[in-house]
Amino acid sequence: MAKIRTLVVDDSATMRGLITAALNRDPEIEVVGAAGDPFEARGMIKALNPDVVTLDIEMPNMNGIEFLEKIMRLRPMPVVMVSSLTQAGAEMTLRALELGAVDCVGKPTTATGTAEALVEVAEKVKAAARASVRTKADAAPVAARRGNYLPSGDVVAIGSSTGGVEALLTILSQFPETCPPTVITQHMPATFTASFAARLDRASGAKVQEATDGALLEVGKVYVAPGGATHLEVVRSAGLRCRLVAGDPVSGHRPSVDVLFRSVAQAVGEKAVGAILTGMGRDGAQGLLQMRQTGARTVGQDEASCVVYGMPRAAQEIGAVEKQVSLSSIGQSILDLASARR
Repeated sequence: MAKIRTLVVDDSATMRGLITAALNRDPEIEVVGAAGDPFEARGMIKALNPDVVTLDIEMPNMNGIEFLEKIMRLRPMPVVMVSSLTQAGAEMTLRALELGAVDCVGKPTTATGTAEALVEVAEKVKAAARASVRTKADAAPVAARRGNYLPSGDVVAIGSSTGGVEALLTILSQFPETCPPTVITQHMPATFTASFAARLDRASGAKVQEATDGALLEVGKVYVAPGGATHLEVVRSAGLRCRLVAGDPVSGHRPSVDVLFRSVAQAVGEKAVGAILTGMGRDGAQGLLQMRQTGARTVGQDEASCVVYGMPRAAQEIGAVEKQVSLSSIGQSILDLASARR
């Protein structure tokens, strides 16, 4: 099998060396070049025709966002952003993901973090190589049909991973102020989820916030699982509430979509709607099946609109998905299934 030909772009010679060494240790990847700035990278892309580019966000002369815009306009290809784990880094990374970057990885800040991040970047590169590259121009305009929805007491649970930034922005832009209480697990670095919740909040009629332990699920509110140390669950305790639970990764992730979906199956049962979106791997498939078995309605993103058709495929194959829907229609489908009008 041909190796994944990768170009590393970073202004730090040390970081270029670390990323290159880590990627070359993976038998499925070959680093074909390393560039110190976008101008050098531009020539290498033309000459080497890499399968994937890892791109630093903060660089001199032209930052990674400007360069990504040029790549996506002139030669769309899979790009993994490498970002500092800061508020500014989070904002720029989210912008990159909206522009069409496949995924992101945080720059390590400690020796331990370096080892973890470098293992992660290899996995992200392999996922990116299998991704369907989507640019901002690919996203069809979505007309929100909010008038058909009537609150019914249902709870919505959504799980996503690679490509989830675009998918969730598309879906939540269709949610009205009276949307069903909605809980979301998106695989994302810990320092990015607060910024992501704020970005979703600006795009949606609903109030979107990072989930906190004990928060009461309310109509018109959306709760995004914090990245990193805990899983998000829904529990019954004087109403339905968010619970953040420390624990080992489940299905390879923390927070895990499976953990969220299973908790919704147990706490909410048939008064729930589950949606599984674009992402690598199988996280969420078993949990969505459990939701469907308890009477919940379930939808999966279809292959054509996924950046990576992994999680929805796994759920479809085991019978967890009631119907598959294109990204442009999922938001309205969720509202229809959760509406008192149904």
